[in-house]
Amino acid sequence: MKNWKRFVQTTCAIALIGSTATVFAAAAKPPVSKAPEKIPVILDADMVDLFDDGVAMVMLATSPKVDLKGITIVIGNSWAEDGTASAIRHLEGLGRTDIPVYVGVNRPTRPGRMENIMEERKNFGYGHETYMGSCSYPEPASWEESYRTRYKSEPTIGPKDGDASDYIIRTIKENPHKITVVAIGTGGNLAKALEKDPSIASLSKEIVYMAGAFLHAGNTTPTAEFNVWLDPEAAKKVYRADWPKQTFFPLDVCENEPITYKDFKNLEKRIKNPVFKDMWERHYMTDLFRKNKDHKNFIWDVLAAGYVLDPSIITHEVFMPIDVNDTYSISYGQTVAFPGTPPPGTQKAHIVQKIDRKKVMKMLTTAFDKM
Repeated sequence: MKNWKRFVQTTCAIALIGSTATVFAAAAKPPVSKAPEKIPVILDADMVDLFDDGVAMVMLATSPKVDLKGITIVIGNSWAEDGTASAIRHLEGLGRTDIPVYVGVNRPTRPGRMENIMEERKNFGYGHETYMGSCSYPEPASWEESYRTRYKSEPTIGPKDGDASDYIIRTIKENPHKITVVAIGTGGNLAKALEKDPSIASLSKEIVYMAGAFLHAGNTTPTAEFNVWLDPEAAKKVYRADWPKQTFFPLDVCENEPITYKDFKNLEKRIKNPVFKDMWERHYMTDLFRKNKDHKNFIWDVLAAGYVLDPSIITHEVFMPIDVNDTYSISYGQTVAFPGTPPPGTQKAHIVQKIDRKKVMKMLTTAFDKM
C-alpha cells in the first residue's frame, strides 16, 4: 500500500511540474503580431499616362499599405474617354485588372464653358503656363477608340457599369469612417456624389487633394491652379463639405518640388515593362529632357499619393479655413485661405507648404522599380 501511495504522489508531482512548465512555456511564447490593416482608398483622377496621375496610381496600386478600392475618372487633364483608357492601360501593365474603373463627369459645371474657353482666357489672362488639358483638343469618340489609337492594341478589360458618383457613395457607405479619398483631378465626381448624398463627407476618414494655390500664384491663370480653375463651382461644393480632415498639396509645395534631369535619368533606367516603356517614350517630358538637360518638371499628384503611404513626408503645413472663388471674374477659380474670420460655410484644411523630398523620391524609385 505504501508503495502504491508513493507511486501516486510521484505521478502527481511529475504532472504538476509538467503542467507548470507548459504554463511557463506558453507565457514565454511571444504574441503573434497582427499585420496592420491596409488603408482603403478611392482614387478620383483626371488620368494621364505616368506623370503625374498615372504614377500616383501606380504608387497606390502597388503599395502593400494600400487597398485601392477603385478609380473614378473625371474631366481635367484629359477627357474622361482618354482618362479611362489610360487608367485601364496602367492596370493592365501592373497586372491589377482586379481594380475597378468607373467613368464620371465629363463637363465642367458652368454651361458653355468648354465652347467659350478661348474668349475667357483672353479676358481673364494666363498664368505662367498655357496648358489647358481637355480644353485644348476635341473630345474622343469613345474610350475604346482612345485606347486603340494610343496603345495600338485591344483592351483586355473595360470600365464598370454605373456612374463614378454612385460608386463613390456606395463604397464610402459600405466602409464608414475608413475610406481615404485621393482627389487629384477636378471636383465634378465628388460634387455630384455630395449632391446625391451629403453624408458621405462625414462618413469618410479623410480627403487628400492635389489642388489649389493658396499662398502662391496660380498656374493656369494668375490666381488659379488648373484642377480648381476648370470647375470652380464643383471645387467649392467639395471643399465646403464636412470631411473629418482635408489635406491639400497645392502649388505652394508642388512648384517647389521639381524633377531634374538627374531624377529623370534615374527613373528612366528603372522601367522594364514594355507597357510603361511605351508610355515613357511618348510622354511630353521625355522629349523635353532629352533636348534640354536644364529642363525641370514637377511631380504634383505624386505628393498626394505619397502622403497616403507615409504622412510624415509633410514637414510644414498651415491649418486655415479655405474657400474657392466661383464668381465668373478675373480671379475665377482662385483658392483662398483665411487667417482671420472666414465666410460662413467654409471648412478648415491642412495646407501643405513643405515636404521631405528624400522620402518622396524613395517612394518614386520604388514605384518605378515595379514598372
